[in-house]
Parts: sequence; structure tokens; C-alpha cells
Amino acid sequence: MLFGKFSQFRLPLPPEIKEENNFFEMHLTVETRKELFKKHGSKKSEKDTGSPESQIALFTTRINHLTDHLKSNKKDFGTQTGLLNLVGKRKRLLNYLQTTDIDRYRAILADLDLRK
Repeated sequence: MLFGKFSQFRLPLPPEIKEENNFFEMHLTVETRKELFKKHGSKKSEKDTGSPESQIALFTTRINHLTDHLKSNKKDFGTQTGLLNLVGKRKRLLNYLQTTDIDRYRAILADLDLRK
């Protein structure tokens, strides 16, 4: 994407392409993130962004979104690498939660329908 003085030379996209590919529409908006943190966070607050439960929930929604993306774009290897990194981060957080507090670990697995 062009920025600064070159943005005037960028051609606008036709409306059918914008609607078809959902351009300019974020997958995770601020409101959906706050809902995730409020629902899955350990403090049940929308500002609880650092707890392992809220991070696992955020990673899970991103993993599900990237999995759907890769079903239709099989050769997108950059996204595939990012997906594998997210799965590894989620696995490390789950292992940490399992060793520190087994009840919270079981609760988040049941809440997000994860198998392990």
C-alpha cells in the first residue's frame, strides 16, 4: 500500500472487488477483542488482556480464521507459517496453564472446545 505523497496515484478498487473480498474490513475489531477478554479472561474484564486464558482465546479465534483462509488459499505459505507460529504459542500457553493451575486449564479447554 502506498503512503505519503504517492497515495494520490493509487487507483481505487471497483466496488464489486471490495464487496467480494471484504477489503478494509478487519477480522478482529476492538469490540470483538473486548468481548473475548471479558468472556474468557480470568478477571472477566475487558481490560484483562494479559491473562493466559484471554491470550489462548484470542489465539484460538485467529487460528480458526486462518484455517478457513487456508482452505480456500492452499498455496499461501506465509499464512501457513503464521498459523504454525500461533499454534505453537497457544500450545506453550496451555502447557504453562496446565503446570500452574490445572482447574483454569480444564475450564479453558472446555470453554473453547479444545482437545488435548
